[in-house]
Amino acid sequence: MQMKKFLPLALLVVLVMSSCTSVRVVSDYDTTASFNTYQSFAFFKPGVDKAQISDLDKKRILRAIDTELTAKGMIKSDNPDLLISIFTKERERVDVYNNNFGWGWGWNPWWGGGFGGSTVSSRTEGTLYIDLIDTTTNELVWQGMGTANISHLSVDKKIARIQEIVGKILEEYPPQAGQ
Repeated sequence: MQMKKFLPLALLVVLVMSSCTSVRVVSDYDTTASFNTYQSFAFFKPGVDKAQISDLDKKRILRAIDTELTAKGMIKSDNPDLLISIFTKERERVDVYNNNFGWGWGWNPWWGGGFGGSTVSSRTEGTLYIDLIDTTTNELVWQGMGTANISHLSVDKKIARIQEIVGKILEEYPPQAGQ
């Protein structure tokens, strides 16, 4: 009987913890682009400057992108094949968990259902967009987007979180046939 009381609470904790750690990623690309020809990159300063986040977070994102693309064999160049731009969106997300379970019958608080209640939590959810622009055509050829919880992190955890988000986004680059 005791286990049944705590099962919904345990499920709630698992749900909340898993929602904090996941990064949801989506990418899109130009199917006519020749991704195997792109060997070098540079950051598109006007685009990066428009991103509405702190300069420290911009630096962290750019370092993470640099690390990921370099690991893929690309080089940073003054005469690049691709320009990298970023932009961000942020929103407050409110989650309401209703755990109205209990015993008895009735339509008001005085009849049964004494174990229930609601839990409300809020968190800041950020979305990072990474755009890759072909320098020959000046057209967007690939875009990756990652959404994740970014609330109340220490500096070290924020750095690790940004690296995780950028890494997950750039796992999608270059696109594989049939993606």
